[in-house]
Amino acid sequence: MSHGFETLAIHAGQDPEVRTGAVIPPIYQTSTYAQDAVGAPRQGYEYSRSGNPTRDALQECLAALEGGRVGLAFASGLAAEDTLLRTVCRPGDHVVIPDDAYGGTYRLFARVAERWGLTYTPAKVSDVDAVRAAIRPTTKIVWIETPTNPLLGIADIAALAGVAHDAGALLAVDNTFASPYLQQPLAHGADVVVHSTTKYVGGHSDVVGGALVVADQALGDELRYHQNAMGAINGPFDAWLTLRGIKTLGVRMDRHCDNAERIAAFLASHAKVAQVIYPGLPSHPGHEVAAKQMRRFGGMISFRAAGGEEHAVQVCNRARLFVLAESLGGVESLIEHPGRMTHASAAGSPLEVPGDLVRLSVGIETVDDLLADLEQALG
Repeated sequence: MSHGFETLAIHAGQDPEVRTGAVIPPIYQTSTYAQDAVGAPRQGYEYSRSGNPTRDALQECLAALEGGRVGLAFASGLAAEDTLLRTVCRPGDHVVIPDDAYGGTYRLFARVAERWGLTYTPAKVSDVDAVRAAIRPTTKIVWIETPTNPLLGIADIAALAGVAHDAGALLAVDNTFASPYLQQPLAHGADVVVHSTTKYVGGHSDVVGGALVVADQALGDELRYHQNAMGAINGPFDAWLTLRGIKTLGVRMDRHCDNAERIAAFLASHAKVAQVIYPGLPSHPGHEVAAKQMRRFGGMISFRAAGGEEHAVQVCNRARLFVLAESLGGVESLIEHPGRMTHASAAGSPLEVPGDLVRLSVGIETVDDLLADLEQALG
């Protein structure tokens, strides 16, 4: 029997606990498990790096929300990314990445994986031909974000799945900005979905985590082996917090989107804003593709300050209700200057972001209060 998204978010992997009937999965805060006999671990549990019931509940729920067969939870989004790369790739292989990828992703490729022998080529993921041109015979993964971070570019998942598969590569989609509620990349042909569950999935700025979800059982088994072998799993309390956040993902995302739509319209008409970048605006070049593959357009907005970089920095410093902080996707609204904060590692590279750019993570507060804060911050 199939169920709706909100039902899966509350129930998938989360049946009442058998012994007591506890409605919420317990936090199994244990490192090891008593075994019934040598070579006979009880229900398969022997050591919590290899398996933990709380983490398993989260992994089952994540797989259900993304329409996948295997979900895996990690200590952070970057831990999930690193595990994917070292599972699928070998030294000498190549990956295509977004030309405005998240700064941490770029740092992983440029400062860590490249030293291991993995090469990469940035490409504009909103341009199918540009991605195709970036592929080499050694390409193992076409890695995309949609929307991208922080320029909110939109990639056509189905089209790029075809490009990747024609080249014998996998398509990995970082779905952090959209969340499974707004977009399910596996349904459009992607092979792997990547999440920083720290963001919208957890949703309350109180836990760090990451996830991989795949539709192919064999790939899932290989990733699970590396998850255990590399060991970057999340702890049971982190898994429990993430599950608690997931339960309200649908209702939170609806409010994030409601507020973001109002704020994008406000900024688009403001004299001190040079450009608003939001996929929900018809002026966004990726608007039609986003409308095809997303339920709604998300809670992330970027804009370019009319007064240049110093004005952008001033806006960030003046904001009061929008908290000046890195990260995104929590119930509270955040503001940041990507060039000097989340994307500082990309300075001087092809992925450097404009100095006049401001990024907003629009929360679920009363929208009129958020609008008033932006009005005063813009000066």
